[in-house]
Amino acid sequence: MGNETAGDKPQRYMLLAPPCIWAIFERELISVSTIWKFNMIITKKKDFQKILEYLKNKNKIFLYGCNSCAEQCETGGEKEIKEMTLLLENAGKNVTGFSLPDETCYSMIIKKDFREQKKTIEGSDAILVLACGAGVKAVSDTAGDEKPVFPALDSLYLANVTRYGHFFEGCALCGECVLGETGGICPHTNCPKGLLNGPCGGMADGKCEVNIENDCVWVRIYTRLKKQGRLDVLKKIAPAKDYSSGVRPRNTIVESRIKNKKQEDK
Repeated sequence: MGNETAGDKPQRYMLLAPPCIWAIFERELISVSTIWKFNMIITKKKDFQKILEYLKNKNKIFLYGCNSCAEQCETGGEKEIKEMTLLLENAGKNVTGFSLPDETCYSMIIKKDFREQKKTIEGSDAILVLACGAGVKAVSDTAGDEKPVFPALDSLYLANVTRYGHFFEGCALCGECVLGETGGICPHTNCPKGLLNGPCGGMADGKCEVNIENDCVWVRIYTRLKKQGRLDVLKKIAPAKDYSSGVRPRNTIVESRIKNKKQEDK
C-alpha cells in the first residue's frame, strides 16, 4: 500500500470510503488509514432482549450488516452477523439470509442489493440491520412501508469529520435509537421540535408547522406503522430523551483492534 502512486486505481480503497468522500478519489489517492480519519460513525450493540421485543411475532429474519463503520466498531461486520445469527436461532428465529454491503448507508447500493436478494427478502417477516441509523434508514426506505425494519445498534456519534458533501440528514446520532418503535423514521431527526410522542398542535393537513414544505414526521410514522399492522406501538408513552448518552466529547476504544494492529506491526 505504501508503494501506490497517483496513477494507480484505488478501487479497493473506494469500497471502504464513506460516500461523502468518494469525490476525493477523483483528485488524489488516499490510503485506508487516512480514510478512517475523515468519517466514522460509532455504534454500539443494543441489548438482545430489546431486539427480541422488536422481533416479537416475527420468525423469518433477514440480516443487514455494514462492511465499513460498523465493521470497524465490531458491531456489524461478518463476525457480528454470524454471532447475531446464532443468537436469533437459539431464540427460535429463522435467519433467512444476510447481506454485508460496503456502505449500508448508501441507498443506491442497498437498492441494487434488494434487487439481487428480492425473493429472500420478500419471504422474510422482518429485516434486522446491524448498522448506524443512516443504514437503517436506507434499508427501511428501500424496503417500503409494509416490510418492518429494525435496528440492532445504537448510533453514538460521528468521529473526526473534516469535509463532506451535500446529504440529507437521516440520523442525529443521538445514542438512543428509537427507529424500532417508529417504523424506521426518526422523529428526533425529522421533527424540528424532536417530539417523541406524536405531532404537535401546529401540524396542519399533514404538514410541519416549522417547515410547511415537509410532511409531519408523525403522520409518516403513523402511516407506515398502520401498513405494517403495528399501531399498538403508538400506545406506549416514550420517556423523555436521555441526553446524557450524548454528552460530548466522547471516545471509544476497540481494544481488539489495537491488539491486532500491534501483532501486525511486529
